[in-house]
Amino acid sequence: MHIGLVGGIGPAATDYYYRRIIEVATQRDFSLDLTIVHADTPTLLRNLLGGDKAAQVTIFSRLTERLKAAGAETVAITSVAGHFCIDEFKAVSSLPVIDMIEEVNRTLRNMAIRKVGILGTRTVMETGFYRGIESTEVMPPCKSDLEDVHRAYIEMTSTGVVTEEQREVFFSAGRRIVAETGAEAVMLGGTDLVLAFDGRDISFEVIDCASLHIDVIAKLAAK
Repeated sequence: MHIGLVGGIGPAATDYYYRRIIEVATQRDFSLDLTIVHADTPTLLRNLLGGDKAAQVTIFSRLTERLKAAGAETVAITSVAGHFCIDEFKAVSSLPVIDMIEEVNRTLRNMAIRKVGILGTRTVMETGFYRGIESTEVMPPCKSDLEDVHRAYIEMTSTGVVTEEQREVFFSAGRRIVAETGAEAVMLGGTDLVLAFDGRDISFEVIDCASLHIDVIAKLAAK
């Protein structure tokens, strides 16, 4: 299946999706048919923080038309932040949409997790992953941690590079969520968080939402 990706939001996340999908294609020995279009990170963040779903859906729809013209048969948004308007986008998209929130829901249900923490942008934390998690109670960081995580995440996304100071903000907030709420794991509710967590030995279980999304995309790409 020809996969269409809306990338650029942010660049590190797009690179993560691209490399992981290629790795799966190599492991499973299938020919990959993939097209990526570029969305703008500052515009997405402005629309996210302003709650302007209509503006972002218009952007996603225009980019999807380009993917469709290139032969794509399905589309995925390579960003947790980009899923703030996913239901509205799915309603008008000219291609079937691979929805990350659906895949995270399915995984949490299968794992029978009762409480899960979340890290990401202010919006994704305050809404518990856009109020899309049905089977599990989502626990955000405390107020001070929430603001620190949001600030560190936006800075990291904008540069595509994580500093040790930013990494410690994420790790400390995750540890406190687990200790204070009894969360059984912490969701990486921001695609670029892989920059901070990948390959690191930490004291709590992590659920990488982007990785779950990528696995589904790769399975479709093999068809």
